[in-house]
Amino acid sequence: MNAPADTAVTIETAVAALGPGPLSAAGVARHVAPLFSRVLERNSGEIYLANHSLGRPLDATASDLVEAFGLWQARMGEAWDSWSGEMQAYRTRLARLLSAPRADCVVPKTSAGQGLRAILNTYDTVPRIVATRGEFDSIDIILRQYARRGRIALRFVEPRESGLFSVEDLFAAVRSGVDLVVLSQVMFNTGQVVPELHGLIAAAHAGGARVLIDVYHSLGVFPIDIAALDADFAIGGSYKYLRGGPGACYLYLHPRHLDGSLSTLDAGWFAKKRPFAYRRPDPPEWASGGDAFLESTPPVLTWYQARAGQIFTLAIGVERLRDYSLTLQRQLVGLLADHGIAASGGDADRGAFIIVSFESGANGAERCVEALAARGVASDARGPWLRLCPDLLTTSGELQRAVKVLAEVVRG
Repeated sequence: MNAPADTAVTIETAVAALGPGPLSAAGVARHVAPLFSRVLERNSGEIYLANHSLGRPLDATASDLVEAFGLWQARMGEAWDSWSGEMQAYRTRLARLLSAPRADCVVPKTSAGQGLRAILNTYDTVPRIVATRGEFDSIDIILRQYARRGRIALRFVEPRESGLFSVEDLFAAVRSGVDLVVLSQVMFNTGQVVPELHGLIAAAHAGGARVLIDVYHSLGVFPIDIAALDADFAIGGSYKYLRGGPGACYLYLHPRHLDGSLSTLDAGWFAKKRPFAYRRPDPPEWASGGDAFLESTPPVLTWYQARAGQIFTLAIGVERLRDYSLTLQRQLVGLLADHGIAASGGDADRGAFIIVSFESGANGAERCVEALAARGVASDARGPWLRLCPDLLTTSGELQRAVKVLAEVVRG
């Protein structure tokens, strides 16, 4: 099948036509938007500012999924040769995006929470864990459920009155008496980029702790060098900025944890040294490196649905995407200011979206989301914060119209 080459060639040809240097609205409209023609046509008339929630897919994603299904139809059990090759390609592309030292540091998972559980289940005694109140719900609920069952001893770092986390509070929490630190690089509700992350990881290590970073709201948003950060583990997924849809997630493990000294209860037959030999030595013979963290029969379609988004992000470059994102965010913040609406975002301290705070609490932000949706503007809210995320497909005209609608909603 030619779909892998077709996907890569189509995307890379379009990106090459942009030329080097910063992205421009004209270049995006001419060369990039055609790669997304189906979703743009389907959602014509809607102003989509929820890219921080569900990223818009490329046209190629549909044909990639057809390829995966076609292998099943045409080759039945022999399709596993191609499916396994696509899993390795998936891991390799993620390793490049993470700046991981090798592909088997990346273990496919169906959710970030699955990756967290795999790490929690490496401990034979009750580990002391520090996390923040800013972790996403799926991570938060796993941690609290483990604590409720007595599987972990859990401590939370609270945000300041602003809703943001203080670097002093974070340093104080990770310095001693901790086995594992769980921390987002970008907070999902406010978009705060955690300051001094490299120093926090070093401080945790100095106190004897390991560190798990949630990069769901940072991978694809700005360049990440997970090896330079020296994080022990990272979790994330493709649902948002990598345009890979639900289920295409991953766990990263630092190479120092891939020498066989770390094992998890969350292992299945794909983690065996030779899974298709169907041998059952006791204890099991685990595969080498990150393959020892694979689980049971995996959902192969997720690797195909993530392919086009990964290729696109690598081809266009995260640095260029970040610069263009900041340009759009600053434009949005400025337009809102012209209407007397204060917003935060558009700088190095925030991720890919801006927020508007509603002092009346969560209900005010949620009512605003409903009113915007009724007027054709897609957004969402987390607590008292309205979240608005343009992406490179968002036009200046759409931002102007969205702000006009938001101003009308706020006045109303």
